[in-house]
Order: sequence, then C-alpha cells, then structure tokens
Amino acid sequence: MTAHTSPASAARPGRRPGTSTTRQAILTAARARFAADGFTGTTIRRVAGDAGVDASLVMQFFRSKNELFAAVMAVPADALTHFSDAFEGMDDGLGERVVRAFLDVWEGDARTSEPLMAMLRGAIVNEQANEQLREFIQERFFAAAVSSRNADADEGADADADAVDGDAMLRAGIVSSMLVGLVVGRGVVGVPTLAEAEREKLIMLVGPAVQSVLVPTP
Repeated sequence: MTAHTSPASAARPGRRPGTSTTRQAILTAARARFAADGFTGTTIRRVAGDAGVDASLVMQFFRSKNELFAAVMAVPADALTHFSDAFEGMDDGLGERVVRAFLDVWEGDARTSEPLMAMLRGAIVNEQANEQLREFIQERFFAAAVSSRNADADEGADADADAVDGDAMLRAGIVSSMLVGLVVGRGVVGVPTLAEAEREKLIMLVGPAVQSVLVPTP
C-alpha cells in the first residue's frame, strides 16, 4: 500500500441525483481521504470536492467531521471473519496464515482497508479512532487467538484455562503490536524498504517470528 494516495475527482460540485447515491459518494470520498490524510488533515471541503458535491450537502448528511469519521470507520463484518479464520486449523503454518490475513485485511479491498487506515492515522489525534482501533485489535485479533489456544487446551485434561487465557492474550498482544508496526512502517510512514517489499516476501520473513510467539515451544 502506498503511503499517500490522495483521492481525485473530475466531477464539478453540485447535487447528485438520489439520496442514497449521494451519501455513498460522500462516504467513499471521505473513506479514501481519511485513510490518506488522517483525521486532522481531512476537511469537509476536501471531501466535498472529491465527491463532486457542495460542502453544505456533506453537512446535510453528516452534521460534523466527527460524525462523518464515525460513519467511515465501519468495517464490513464479512471481511473481518477472514482474519478470524486464519486461526483455524493446525499450528503448522499459523504464523504465515496470520500475517497473510492481517495484510489482506489492512491492504486489500478498500471497503476494509481504508476504514482501518483511517483508524490508524486518526488514533493519534482522535479518541474515537483510538477507541475503535483498540476494539478492533482486542475483539478481532485477541479474541481469535485466545479462542484458538483454548481449543488446543481443551484437548489436555490438566490444562489450566486461566493460565492459557493470560498467556494467549499476552502472545496475541505482542503479535498485534508487531503487525500494526509493520502496517505503520509500510503504509503510514512509508519506509521505502517496507513499502516497496512484495507481500509474499514479508509473509515469508515475518511469518516464522509470529509463529514463534503464538505457538509456545514445549
């Protein structure tokens, strides 16, 4: 993913026919703009220009930039199940599956990746984005990892469920920090060696490190 992809629009400002069409055009433009410029750098006027409508029309649908941002950060539920599915199956190859799914979610379809990038860029200056990002990591990454570890623990009669929960949460926290850091370096800061690296190369390099954290060595 490139560090900055400013939305462009050739349309002249004005009213688009159809309420739902207009609202969707504004959301699409805002999602790309927030993902590229962050919360602070995005303005209602810029979003309106990208959507080809008047700024006053944006305010008719969304009463403030905060309200527009909240609408933009909705991540499709069907896309998030793809990430949870990475934890299903055998431990062999778990690290690579998790890294691949993480990059797929953060760098894949714009419907999913742009809200997440908007959260990431906005988390520094916007408490709502910070909370949304924490919830995404907690509910999607941590929960999936803990559920996976608990399923393995259930196979052992002497397993301590509380110990497994605590250990799995810590391991998931370490891995999520690693992967969010990778996305920041690749898509926000735009470190050249990371931004230009092929995804399969990153998966091959990072997968074993994630594997070593998620799967305890006996």
